[in-house]
Amino acid sequence: MQIAAIAALPSRFGEFQVVSFWNNRDHKEHAAFIHGDPCHAQNVLVRLHSECLTGDAAGSLRCDCRDQLEVAMTNVAQSEAGIVLYLRQEGRGIGFTNKIRANGLQDIGYDTGEANLALGFADDERVYSVAALMLHSLKVESVRLMTNNPNKINQLTQCGVNIVERVPHVIAPNARNADYLATKATKSGHLMDVDPERLLEQDDRPIVADHA
Repeated sequence: MQIAAIAALPSRFGEFQVVSFWNNRDHKEHAAFIHGDPCHAQNVLVRLHSECLTGDAAGSLRCDCRDQLEVAMTNVAQSEAGIVLYLRQEGRGIGFTNKIRANGLQDIGYDTGEANLALGFADDERVYSVAALMLHSLKVESVRLMTNNPNKINQLTQCGVNIVERVPHVIAPNARNADYLATKATKSGHLMDVDPERLLEQDDRPIVADHA
C-alpha cells in the first residue's frame, strides 16, 4: 500500500484533501477524503465506505449507500479531524457485473445475502485490511468508527487499528430499500438500532439520517 497522489478537494460538504492510494495486493486505487489533520491524532472520526456505482452515482433507491456517503462526508466535515475511506469493493466485494446479476435475483425475490450465495460467493466478500493499511499510512492514532457493521470493527481491530468508539450510522428507509435494510439487521448482524419489522412497514418518504 502506498500513497500515490494528494490534492485539495473543495466539495459541497466542506474542505477536504483527497489522497489516492495504490494497493499492490488487490491492484486497485482506493481514496481517502480527509478533513483537518488526522496525522498522529486521537479520536479521529472515520467512515469506511465501499464503492456502490448505482447508489453513489445514480442515486439507486434499492440501497442506502449514497445517503450513507453524503451523511458521512457532512459529519466528517463538521469534525475537527476526520476521514472517509472510499474502498473499491463494489457489490460487497463481488464486482459490478456480479452485483447487477445479484440485483436481478433480488428482482425475483432473493434477498441480498441469498443472491450473493446463489452466485457462488459469500454473503459479504469485503476485506477491510486495506482500510487498516490506509489508516496506518496516515498515522492515525485512534478512531471513532462510524458504522453499524460489527465485521468492520472486528477486522480493523485485528489489523491493529485502535477503535475507541462506535458511532451509529443509521439511515431512515424508503419503500424501495426497507427489505434490504431489514436483511442487514436480521441476517447480516448490523447494529441498526431499529426494529426490522418496523422497517418493512415504512412508506415512501424522503431519506434522512438518524443522528441519535
